[in-house]
Amino acid sequence: MARRATPLAAIRLLVLDVDGVLTDGRLIYGPDGEREKVFHVRDGYGIRMLAASGVMIALISGRSSEAVARRCADLGILEVQQGIKEKGAAFSALIARLGFAAHECACIGDDTLDVTMMRQVGLAVAVADAHSDARRIAHRRTRLRGGAGAVREVCDWLLAARKRAGR
Repeated sequence: MARRATPLAAIRLLVLDVDGVLTDGRLIYGPDGEREKVFHVRDGYGIRMLAASGVMIALISGRSSEAVARRCADLGILEVQQGIKEKGAAFSALIARLGFAAHECACIGDDTLDVTMMRQVGLAVAVADAHSDARRIAHRRTRLRGGAGAVREVCDWLLAARKRAGR
């Protein structure tokens, strides 16, 4: 039997993966290592609007990147964990420290590394082009691909639900 998702208006924390969610998943390397990451401007605006509505944003990424740190600083995302191989444990520690219950949290993932985190949250979302491991356990899937506005799509769902609930 499938797990039941938390109602959208009850979400208080949105946790994001980076590669394949905030980016299209491609890694561009130059002679000195990773050269660039490309972020979608609409995702950033959605994150800002959602945060302004009272939903906290956090990021848990399997890779480490200065570009990610800079993008998070630009967006005001303070809870940033990079280089995390066990995302489920990192998520559990994060919500314990912040005082959230798992059912009050949503996350957006795209691959196997995200599954341990996605299984714990009240609302697990897979981007449209996610690996089958993530799609299989997600409560919902975006229409848009990772790095192409999928995060904004989820932010819009949450914002609309909060507005309907008077939040």
